[in-house]
Amino acid sequence: MKMIEKLIKEGENEAVEFKKDFDKESIETVSAFANKNGGSIFIGVNDKGRIVGVDIGKETLRKWENEISQNTEPIVIPEIELAIINNKKIIIINIKESPIKPISFKEICYLRVKNSNRKLTPKEVAELHFQTIGSSWDSHPAKGVKLEVIDFEKVKKYIQLANEGRRKKIGEKQSEFLEKSGLVKGNKPTWASILLFGKNPQKFVLQAKVHCGKFKNETIILDDQMIEGDLIDQIEKAMDFIKKHISVRFVITGKPRRDEIWEYPLEALREAIVNAIVHRDYTESSEIQIKIYDDELVIWNPGKLPPGISLEDLYRSHRSILRNKLIAQVFYDVEFIEQWGSGIKRMINACIEQNLPTPKFEEYQGFKVTFRKPFSKDQLLNIGLNERQVEAIKFAESKGSINNKEYQNLNNITKRTATRDLMDLTQRNVFKTIGKGKRGIKYILINENVPKMSQKMSQKGDENK
Repeated sequence: MKMIEKLIKEGENEAVEFKKDFDKESIETVSAFANKNGGSIFIGVNDKGRIVGVDIGKETLRKWENEISQNTEPIVIPEIELAIINNKKIIIINIKESPIKPISFKEICYLRVKNSNRKLTPKEVAELHFQTIGSSWDSHPAKGVKLEVIDFEKVKKYIQLANEGRRKKIGEKQSEFLEKSGLVKGNKPTWASILLFGKNPQKFVLQAKVHCGKFKNETIILDDQMIEGDLIDQIEKAMDFIKKHISVRFVITGKPRRDEIWEYPLEALREAIVNAIVHRDYTESSEIQIKIYDDELVIWNPGKLPPGISLEDLYRSHRSILRNKLIAQVFYDVEFIEQWGSGIKRMINACIEQNLPTPKFEEYQGFKVTFRKPFSKDQLLNIGLNERQVEAIKFAESKGSINNKEYQNLNNITKRTATRDLMDLTQRNVFKTIGKGKRGIKYILINENVPKMSQKMSQKGDENK
């Protein structure tokens, strides 16, 4: 019973929903939970988490169970339990993650996102179905395309790289291996084999490109390159473009060769490019974009995160949901991917080790990663921040966040002063809070707001001249 009270106290979230009464929206939530990681619906608890109770009998519970089963496709069978808290009866409808997806309610599929239900698009419905059957778009044969489009020298090179590594030893002949691995089906190339080993992949998937640009600002383009070819080759060409437009310094360490310190860690940039190429949605008509500015580098790819994975999941251990299973497998075989689901952590760690702000990950008409240089002290002071606040921003840039206690220790000040400073930064929209409770609250930087504020201060200064 204490566990139930704790769940109610914590409020609605990805796995908990409160309903004063059982209604059609309750069945919608059943669909959303079944399509995600499961969850519990508390009937007799209002939206604010106050227990109001219900007065029903066993017959009503059987009716609810039948309504859920009759209005979900495939059928969901809930587990219903009764609990009495503060002399009030509540009903808990427990829903397990469905092994068969997607689950629909009145022919509409929903997914649980944070504490609400979101309608799935037809494309997301298809992706969930692919996940259920262990398939993906890239594993399907390209209709009307013959095996002659494959460059077998590229296949040979891949097999050689895989055999030189530690993960996969390929002893079969090329044709046997391609069939066995699913890259060729019924003597027809799959989309994965065309993109990975095709003589001219863009003839069949026009949008399978990486568009790179160096910008002075949003309207002035200093350099522009459209990268084509197979997916493996695109990585090296994209990295060459980046290295052409970011600076490098050399450090003498006593080693035979000098250490190269690039503006951004190359391993993090490479990881972001690999992720973009492996996980993008190739059915979308846009190309991957790499934009290089003076103060930041942006890598964007079409296609949001796969259904079942949220931005928050990326920062913690999570199951691997691959949009392009065969492409990912080939990249893993040649050690372009280290471990499933570990790329975000490696990018963050590489930036922290180089004293750079942690990369920003966001869903923006696709998926975007932004690498940024640290804000200068003068830039921060010019927008009216004090020395303590500047130190806090530098701390949050390198560590990802700061809390009240860390702010106190960093500046050797009282809790009252720290709270006042942090509240000021929050009101200025420099920081936003995450977490709950006095000890659980952390402050993270809203990166894009600082340069905007600095620009406004500069424009104001120009007006006063």
